[in-house]
Amino acid sequence: MHYQVYVATERKEAILDPQGKATHHALESLGMKEVGDVRIGKFIRLDVNAASKQEAIKVAEKSSHELLANPIMETFRIVEVREVAGA
Repeated sequence: MHYQVYVATERKEAILDPQGKATHHALESLGMKEVGDVRIGKFIRLDVNAASKQEAIKVAEKSSHELLANPIMETFRIVEVREVAGA
């Protein structure tokens, strides 16, 4: 089976996010006062060949632990897993 696994990473709450602060300031300048905070992260798609959805998730988690997310500064979460037919 072939899966597309989407992983989102972002800085931990205790870590300063200058890009998020700048974006928040820009939104305020546009009059969007409803936005209380902005955190900027990465959205990553992994194409994974695995026997099951759970195995694809395990591969994505291992990839995130070992490479995609810096465990000192960032958190990650699996956002979505799609089975790709005919791949």
